[in-house]
Amino acid sequence: MLKYCFFLATLYFTTQAFAQITFWANELPANTPANAELYISGSFDNWSGGNASYKMSKNTDKTYSITLPQQTGTINFKFTRGTWASVEKSATGAEIANRTYTFGGNGATINIKINTWADLTSGGGGGGATSTAASNVRILATNFSMPQFTGRTRKIWLYLPPNYQNTTISYPVLYMHDGQNLFDNLTSFAGEWQVDEALNTLYAQTGLAVIVVGIENGGSERINEYTPWANATYGGGEGGKYMNFVAQTLKPYIDNNYRTLPAKQHTALIGSSLGGLISHFGALEHAQIFGKIGVFSPSFWFSESAYTFAQSKSNLQDTKMYFLAGGAESAAMVSDIERMISTMKNTGFAEANILKKIVPAGTHSEGFWRSELSEAIQWLFNNAPLATEKIATSAIKIYPNPTNDEITIQPQDIMQTYQLEIFNFMGVKMWDSNFSGTYKLPTAYFHKGSYLFKISTKQASFTQKIIKR
Repeated sequence: MLKYCFFLATLYFTTQAFAQITFWANELPANTPANAELYISGSFDNWSGGNASYKMSKNTDKTYSITLPQQTGTINFKFTRGTWASVEKSATGAEIANRTYTFGGNGATINIKINTWADLTSGGGGGGATSTAASNVRILATNFSMPQFTGRTRKIWLYLPPNYQNTTISYPVLYMHDGQNLFDNLTSFAGEWQVDEALNTLYAQTGLAVIVVGIENGGSERINEYTPWANATYGGGEGGKYMNFVAQTLKPYIDNNYRTLPAKQHTALIGSSLGGLISHFGALEHAQIFGKIGVFSPSFWFSESAYTFAQSKSNLQDTKMYFLAGGAESAAMVSDIERMISTMKNTGFAEANILKKIVPAGTHSEGFWRSELSEAIQWLFNNAPLATEKIATSAIKIYPNPTNDEITIQPQDIMQTYQLEIFNFMGVKMWDSNFSGTYKLPTAYFHKGSYLFKISTKQASFTQKIIKR
């Protein structure tokens, strides 16, 4: 009997050892520093970039390895030298897709080749040697003071709408976290969100114009600042002070120095992962300031307090929330969002002000969030004032509004040729034609809702929101 028990114990420990997964970095860039420390970071450590628990062991042959215990499902990961500024890149310095590994029942050794490091490419930056930021993106400050934290500063990015310098109008403002990933491949660790490209396109198509303030994360302070509550494994808990910085320090500065619409209904927050968690918290904690919230792939798993907090703060009737998740993220991502939405509705949050979108193939990645950003912005800002210049040489009447079966477009200059473009509330163009003189358009087949009519000449354009009853 004793021999049998010993056999079972030996089998158990042998099986456990065999089930471990070892990642072996055996091909490194020639310019890897001799004293480099390598880390594996991904969905299993909330993309920390350099968690001490996932530091790789340096072997005598100058390779690096780390062994992870058997898990279930698929993990996404990359290798860094301690921060996302030094994440691995392709041989040309370009962004690479997240690495993936799907656990099975057996162990394995995975050989890894790292082509180059982001900070050691010829450009010395993240996604490549050349900035991809649009001309209407600037650095507001490299060391904006955060008085809520002792001696802490932050780099702030600013996107101004294409017509900002040529008008005197005021604009809604969108505040976004992880600012280094929003506008420029040069500074992003996993590909930029292309916020500037998305908004420049929306402006051209629909007249929607929004100021964006991008707040860079604090690297090693990201977990602390993006989490209102502590986690036994990952720490954190300074999210309240971080959101006080955004609401009480940064927003007043932006409102005082730029032409903004400062009211709640014109002020938005968007973030992903921990940025989604802190955006959701900020919406409830500062409900009088932020009225439009994009909650992308939120880390509600970080603390059960997220739900108890929502129970006490969600009785809101004038806040809009757009929830986004991918079906290929963590196993609990979708159920966590559904639980949160249920909690909010039961507490009194207006159901009509919540939109939930689940994309079955969506992954926990910048690429996924980038692909969904434009749609989220259009839903959040579908009632925002439009910032296009009106046609200066002629007046145009569009009536009736709201409309039922037919709408009339009556320009003062009947000899001018105009282009008519019609967009639905998601920004999708559904009509494009030219006309001159009085133009009557049947609208009986239009679905109920709001539409944007854009009427243009070669010199100027006119936009008006039309309601179909």
